[in-house]
Amino acid sequence: MGLRVIIDLDGGSAFFNMGMDEALLNLRIQEEIPDTLRLYVFDPSAVTIGYFQKIEESVNMDYASLHGIDVTRRISGGGSVYHDRNGEVTYSIVTPARGVFSDVRESYEVICKGLIEALKLFGVEASFMPINDIVVNGRKISGSAQARRKGYLLQHGTLMYATDLDTVSKVLKAPPVKLVSKGVKSIRERVITLQEALSRRVSKEEVAEALLKGFSKALNAEIYIDEYSEKELRLAEELSFKYKSREWVFKR
Repeated sequence: MGLRVIIDLDGGSAFFNMGMDEALLNLRIQEEIPDTLRLYVFDPSAVTIGYFQKIEESVNMDYASLHGIDVTRRISGGGSVYHDRNGEVTYSIVTPARGVFSDVRESYEVICKGLIEALKLFGVEASFMPINDIVVNGRKISGSAQARRKGYLLQHGTLMYATDLDTVSKVLKAPPVKLVSKGVKSIRERVITLQEALSRRVSKEEVAEALLKGFSKALNAEIYIDEYSEKELRLAEELSFKYKSREWVFKR
């Protein structure tokens, strides 16, 4: 099967990026676009929180505003994520929630295999940790989240190649209960970057190239590179106002 791919490494704001992911899901539901994989960057750096999270329990808002870090809420579940403009490539994919993708756990495992295959190209052994994490040496290098609507799914997630983990530990709040369950005392102990695993510098272009190959193999798909359509850009721009709004961000 063919898989349309959009590569946007110049980066966009958190509001644009979340607007675009939702736009792609909506257009896929309407069957106006094919299955689409997007590789992108957040610029400026930002925090996204899961749809069901309370912002005051998930983000240090004083630190975020002091350091110009945008914060928004996703339509997907999962936890809070710091997206480093100089250290992370984010992926999103929209596809029908049929067959193997009808089961939540199984769909995570199949799609996350794209990340595992990408890391393998760097010589890094990674494994899937249900329900939605990828770990290297027992530490998290990637997390993913899903939204499901009208028989279709959006899954998006991160690959931390050079994320500033000190900033992660300062801007995100992790419930002590969650840290204990993972056997660690701090967020910093829980996560790892690709650069740390390799002990060398890595570029976002290298990471995107590996992700392309990884997803192509994991999904058994012929990929073809495309660009945003006018309709996608227009819809993403409209939706970005929602992601900027205080009403949406502080919804819970």
